[in-house]
Amino acid sequence: MPGKRASEDVRREQILRAAFEVAVRDGIGGLTIRAVAAEAELSHALVLFHFQRKERLVHDLLDWLIATTPVLRAPLEVADLPHAMDRLDAVLRQEMERLAREPRHTRLFLEFWAMGARDDAIRVRISAELERYRRAFHAIMEALLRAEPAAFPGATADGLAALAVSWIHGCAVQAMIDPEHFDTGEYLAAVRGIVGQRG
Repeated sequence: MPGKRASEDVRREQILRAAFEVAVRDGIGGLTIRAVAAEAELSHALVLFHFQRKERLVHDLLDWLIATTPVLRAPLEVADLPHAMDRLDAVLRQEMERLAREPRHTRLFLEFWAMGARDDAIRVRISAELERYRRAFHAIMEALLRAEPAAFPGATADGLAALAVSWIHGCAVQAMIDPEHFDTGEYLAAVRGIVGQRG
């Protein structure tokens, strides 16, 4: 019955959004079936019907968090920029601004990352997502190395992609802990200075 399935999907989404709010407010340790039911204004039994136990709700919340966080995409106007460093600059700016707008997502993702030390399934899921994100930078870095090989002696596209992801995540943490002083333009100017691209 398509109507029933759609209704169940809507209810599940409602519960996961409520779980997100509880986890952001109280931490993953404070994520209980009762707290989520109260946040969603649903019965405890209905939340249990959809998720059976807290551990499943926690794991499904991680999947929901990853699925609802925009993936790295270079807009067409970025892809059309003639210089590889300008394309990288534009993508870094896009990602910094996006993550600065989503500090709650960043904080919760980092909390899940810490949980991965004790939970194999979470560690595998987080690692896969970080690897996917790193791979998304690979083509940009390959183009940069082809265009400016002398600027990055000894570097590989994999190494530069890992560096870019580390830098972006560091910026996301900075935006989360000190949003008033987070300045995308200043951070990008610093990167251009480090690699000798001050133009």
